[in-house]
Amino acid sequence: MIADVLDSTSANQTYTDLAILMNLLTVRDGVYQSAEGPVLDLPEWLASNKQYLDANTLVRKLENNLFDPAAIPKHILSRLSPVEGEPMNFILSSRHVPTNIPQNWCVQTLANNPDQVKVCIKGDLMTLLQDTRESLVKSAGQLPTGFKPDKLYPSRNHPRGLQMTVYAASDAIKSMGIDWDTVLAHVSPDQVGVYASAAMSQLDQNGTGGMLQASLLGKRVTSKQCPLGFAEMPADFVNAYIIGSLGGTGANIGACATFLYNLKQGLDDIRSGNKRVVIVGASEAPITPEVIEGYRTMGALAQDDELLALDPGATEPNHQRACRPFSSNCGFTLAEAAHYVVLFDDSLAIELGATIYGAVADVFVNADGYKKSISSPGIGNYLTMAKAVAATRAILGDQALRNTYVQAHGTSTPQNRVTESRILNEISKTFGLGEWPVAAIKSYVGHSIGSAAADQLVASLGVWRYGYIPGIKTIDHLADDIQSSHLKVLMDHQEVGREGIDAAIINSKGFGGNNASASILAPHRVRAMLETKHGVGIMAAYERSNEEVQERANAYNDACLMGKSLPIYSFGEDVKQDEDVSLTKAEIRVNGYKNAISLDLKNPYADMC
Repeated sequence: MIADVLDSTSANQTYTDLAILMNLLTVRDGVYQSAEGPVLDLPEWLASNKQYLDANTLVRKLENNLFDPAAIPKHILSRLSPVEGEPMNFILSSRHVPTNIPQNWCVQTLANNPDQVKVCIKGDLMTLLQDTRESLVKSAGQLPTGFKPDKLYPSRNHPRGLQMTVYAASDAIKSMGIDWDTVLAHVSPDQVGVYASAAMSQLDQNGTGGMLQASLLGKRVTSKQCPLGFAEMPADFVNAYIIGSLGGTGANIGACATFLYNLKQGLDDIRSGNKRVVIVGASEAPITPEVIEGYRTMGALAQDDELLALDPGATEPNHQRACRPFSSNCGFTLAEAAHYVVLFDDSLAIELGATIYGAVADVFVNADGYKKSISSPGIGNYLTMAKAVAATRAILGDQALRNTYVQAHGTSTPQNRVTESRILNEISKTFGLGEWPVAAIKSYVGHSIGSAAADQLVASLGVWRYGYIPGIKTIDHLADDIQSSHLKVLMDHQEVGREGIDAAIINSKGFGGNNASASILAPHRVRAMLETKHGVGIMAAYERSNEEVQERANAYNDACLMGKSLPIYSFGEDVKQDEDVSLTKAEIRVNGYKNAISLDLKNPYADMC
C-alpha cells in the first residue's frame, strides 16, 4: 500500500516477498532464480518487474484462475416442442434415465446396445440448456497472481478460505518469534482460545457452494463439502492442524464486522482471566460467480459500465481504481483475505518477551434498533464509534485523543460515503478532534466481508511499523454529499512517524445492523503503561528477552524471503486418545501438555447460596 514511500530496503523486502509468493522467484543453492535464469542483481530485477508486481496484487481486474468472468456457466430453463407431425426421439445412456420417468416418455432399451435406450416423447420436454454469461462486475481484491496456498501443504480439496486459513494462521504463529510449545509451557491448555470465522462460510465448489449445486449440475455431493463448509471452520482448522489446542474456541459472525466480534470475545476472555493467550482471525473467500451476482443484484457492487461512467473520456474501466471511498463512486469491490493475530495478557507478554505491536483497548458492538431495510445503515454506528473514542480518552486523556486517526469502513458505496462521513464528522466535532485523519484501505484491498476489520487492524499496526497512514490514492476529490468539516480525508499518504499516532479507531458497519468499532493503542503507549504497572526493572528485563524473540522473528522473515518457509499443517499427528487423559477430582492432565487443567472451580453464585 505504501511501497512508494518506503525506504529502499523495506520496499525491496516487500517486493521480494511478493515475488516469492507469486512464484516469480525461487531460490536454488542460495541464489534467486527467475524464469530467465539466475538473478545476479536482485534490486535491478525487482525494479524491472515492479510494474508487473504492482499490477497483479491488491484490487484489479478479475483473473480467470478462479473462474472465467467472461464465460460463467449457466442453464436456461426451456420448453422443447416437437415439430408438427414429427416425433421427438433421442438416444440416452441407460445410466441417465430419470428415476421417475415422465408420463409422456416412452423408453426402450436398444437391442444392439443394452447400455443405451431410445426415448420417444409425446408432447413437450422441459429441459435445461447449457449457456454462459459474462459478469457485469470484473474487479476484485484478489490474492497475488500466482500465489497458490493449496500447493504449499496437502490441501486435500479444502475450500479456498481454509487454504488461506492454514497459510495465514501459520504465518501468525511463526512470526511471533516464540515457539508455540514455549507458550503452552507457560499456560494451562484451557487458558488458550481461538476465535475465528468466515461471515459467509465456504462457498466455493469444495464447500457449501458445491454441495448445494451438485444435484443441479449432475454431480455427487462429496463427504467433505458439508463439514468443511461450516462458518467456524477457520477456528477449527487452527485448533486441529496448526496449534493442537484443547482450549476455548468459537466463531462469531456479524457480516462485515465479523472480525471485531471475534476480537471482542478474545479481549473479554483475557480481561476476565479465563484466557491468557487468544488467536483471533477471519478468512473469507467470497469471489465466486454466485456471490458476486448476489451482491450485484442488490446494487452493492461496482459494475464495469458504472466505473466507466465515473471517468468521462475513458474507453476502459479502471479496475485498480474500482474502490473510491468518500468520492464519486458506484459500489464496493469484493475481496478475499485471511488474517490472524495473537493476543497475550500483559503478564504473559512480558514473561515471554513477546514483541508488542499494539494493544486492544476495547471493542464495542451495537445494533441499529428497528429497521426498514435489513441492509441499510442505521444509528448503531454512532454508539460504537462514540464508545471507542470515549474509551480511548479514558485511557490516554484528551490530549492524546487528538493524536488519533480513524480506519474508516469506507466501502465505496454512495450510501456509505454519506452515512459514515456524517457519523465520523459528528464524533470529531463532539470530541474536539479538529481535522481528524481518515484512512480507508478498502481502496487498496477491497471489501473482504468478514475479514474487513482485520485488514484495517493489520494496516494500523503497519502505521506504527513504518510511520505512514495510507492515503486513499484511488480518488482525486471528495464527493459533494459527504460531511467533512471536522475530518481530514487523506487522499495521499500522511507521514506521522513511528510514535506520531497514539491510537487508531477501527470502524465496521455490516448488513443487518452489525456495527462494531475498536480502539487500538500504539505500542509506545502500551510500553509506557506496562512500565507504570510492572516497574522499570521488570520492563528492562523484558527488553532484553525481547531481543532474542525479535532475532527469531527476523530469522523467520529471512526464511520467507528465501522461499524456505512452509505453512504448519499437522494432519493426524499426535492425536490424543482416551489413554492420554488422566482424571482426578482436582485436575485433568493430558499427555504432551506440561500444565494441568484445574477442576477447582469457584461457585459463581456463592452470594446467592
